[in-house]
Amino acid sequence: MTGRRDSLFSRKQPGGVYTIVDIDDHAGDVWFVDSGHAAASDTAGFGQSPDSPCATLDYAVGLCAASNGDVIYVMPGHAETIIADSGVDIDVAGITVIGLGKGAARPTFTFTTAVTADFKLAAASTYIENLLFLSGIDATTGIVEVSCADTVIKNCEFRDSTGQATDCLMILDGSDRTKVLGCTFTMAAAAGANSAIAIVSSDDVEIADCKIYGNFAVGGVDLRTTASARLHVHDSQIWTANAADVCIVDTVTASTGTIGPNLDLIVADDAANVTEAVTGATFYMLREVFMTNAVNQGSLLINWTPVADA
Repeated sequence: MTGRRDSLFSRKQPGGVYTIVDIDDHAGDVWFVDSGHAAASDTAGFGQSPDSPCATLDYAVGLCAASNGDVIYVMPGHAETIIADSGVDIDVAGITVIGLGKGAARPTFTFTTAVTADFKLAAASTYIENLLFLSGIDATTGIVEVSCADTVIKNCEFRDSTGQATDCLMILDGSDRTKVLGCTFTMAAAAGANSAIAIVSSDDVEIADCKIYGNFAVGGVDLRTTASARLHVHDSQIWTANAADVCIVDTVTASTGTIGPNLDLIVADDAANVTEAVTGATFYMLREVFMTNAVNQGSLLINWTPVADA
């Protein structure tokens, strides 16, 4: 009888700690970031133990090897103020960044000083999870910016804390197969935002299990500048407080994709036509896409004609 085998194994990185890890999730090295730790330092020899962590995420990224399966754990209470373009630059391919902690204890990145201050995802096949992003200056232009393919942004929160971000998440040209999963966007009720998620010439983008709120002059999700193909938005809620009443908009008018299933759209204007919530003649509207345009009113099923049973 042979012994049972699984994917767990023990490892000790040089200078680090012994760990028992799952090879499926930790094929490479493991790094730690904690700005609140008394021993935190962005110098050689730090980052391989939660007792001697890096002080900033960007420094830890520089310690990773490309396409090696490295994982960075950002500890509860970690906080960084981002004041410049590329203040954090995830520019090493294939790394995973996981924030630890719940609520206000999640790793928090606040963007101030310059409207161009941002957190970049600039290398392919990167993954971030459970991070809190706060726009701390009026008219911030994309506090998180994706410029690479096969990126996953999961269970992160984007929130206005001062002023209104113009766009929270920018998915730029060539960022194909980006996935935005389980994220929350809570932007200011006052006017000033164009969108929560802006997409430029990126194919097969998926937005799922998200909640989006803001006073969007353009739309909660905006496909702009150059067309994108096969966008998929489903199992989410999008709420705009702007009289423009648009939740998903293709300003290029040539993008394609599917809207739904299981999508709730909320618009501000009681007189709005239900078809205004999604503008894009080349989208397929799937089942269970509902729209409401006033409090104390039921939602309406939009742009869907049931097919009779054969």
